[in-house]
Amino acid sequence: MTVQLMKKEMKHVFNPTIFREYDIRGIVGQSLFAEDAYLIARAFATKAAQLQKDGVICVGRDGRLSSPQMHEAVCRGIIDSGLDVLDIGLGPTPMLYYAAYSKKAVGGIMITGSHNPPDHNGFKFVLQNQAFYGAAIAELKTLAENNNLASGAGKIEKQDIRETYIAAMLKAYDGTRELNVAWDAGNGATGEIMSAICQRLAGKHIALNEKIDGTFPAHHPDPTVPENLKQIIATVREKKLDAGIAFDGDGDRLGVVDDEGNILWGDQLLMLYAADILKEKPGATIIADVKASGALFDEVARLGGTPLMWKTGHSLIKSKMKETGAPLAGEMSGHLFFADKYYGFDDAIYAAVRLLGLLSRSNKKLSQLRAALPKRINTPEIRFPCDDLRKFKVIDEVKSRLQKDGAKFSDVDGVRVSTTAGWWLLRASNTQAMLVARCEAENEQGLESLKQDLQKQLALSKVELPEGGSGHH
Repeated sequence: MTVQLMKKEMKHVFNPTIFREYDIRGIVGQSLFAEDAYLIARAFATKAAQLQKDGVICVGRDGRLSSPQMHEAVCRGIIDSGLDVLDIGLGPTPMLYYAAYSKKAVGGIMITGSHNPPDHNGFKFVLQNQAFYGAAIAELKTLAENNNLASGAGKIEKQDIRETYIAAMLKAYDGTRELNVAWDAGNGATGEIMSAICQRLAGKHIALNEKIDGTFPAHHPDPTVPENLKQIIATVREKKLDAGIAFDGDGDRLGVVDDEGNILWGDQLLMLYAADILKEKPGATIIADVKASGALFDEVARLGGTPLMWKTGHSLIKSKMKETGAPLAGEMSGHLFFADKYYGFDDAIYAAVRLLGLLSRSNKKLSQLRAALPKRINTPEIRFPCDDLRKFKVIDEVKSRLQKDGAKFSDVDGVRVSTTAGWWLLRASNTQAMLVARCEAENEQGLESLKQDLQKQLALSKVELPEGGSGHH
């Protein structure tokens, strides 16, 4: 009897909040522990071993203070499952993806808290070069909790792939005139790689906050928040540079400012890349998430491409790219994906080099390229709290009312409703207990009527919309 009880008590219990749609994330010492990391790695290696018995899993980590400890636990979990580890050490998430693709590894685990506060950490996965998300992540929890884990004795090999990765980035640069650019790593994991690229690209390149520091002393490493771009904007203006490039904490999201210090958002960058790629690949599918401007989809069509609106989430977009053969995709959040001359994952360093290449080949300034893009007026992304269980119900309620009213909408991800004025979007966040809304119109009057439509729908579901201003974009 006692033996059985002992076994029962030893069942590992995870904090359920760490298992997200696209990755695993938690607060170290509160919801996420090294023991979790060990078991998650064992569960992932168990799945990988089913695909390839003698497979290798690449492991990388960001610069957070808790990452070395998590990294050690992950490596131990993999070798205790009988698979080998190729340890690439400290660097950005895309470098881990690059290692997994170029080394033909069965999988990869990146230890990163991305753009979250310093006490957060987590894991991003790739399995057989496919995005690993949703049910696959939930299955790791089940395998570990039920102790259905492979065991064996793998080995660890350390390999520094930084030089190979840097060379691949530099090779992607196809510019003709020299540019002067400021780069901001935000003390995140791109620091060393970014510095090396700054030293080797033609022109004058200024590296900011390149020292990797998990306390993020300069500013929070999230380039989608204008507040975090103040320093780079000031540098670009003061030194009269051609552009500013900023990265998030783990280097898979890009922030860009032009020579006048204006921010270019994800959908605006996509318009520039699309124009460039469609010259060589007419008719190609270009994918953007449901939060992107209607102007982008119209512009892709005008340029002779095939626009495709898809769900928000880097894993979902990667899968859709594979399915459609799209050479380019992107999200408002700054995840940009190139399958054109590259592997099709979100790599902000690669995206930055491609942007500088197209800027250098054009005879215009980045501010002129930006000014030539079609304009719409929109609200910023409005996020407001809504219980995790309730948020999806709200979307369903709104959807059924819209159907009854005969409204024109897309339900690819939440609801994106088109009217004569423009469109409004309401979707449930996949990563937080939040609803996300956005409106876009040709003019202020149209924007106001869209906001009222949205507010009316939310009120019917007893949800209140916080005050969200409008922004030109």
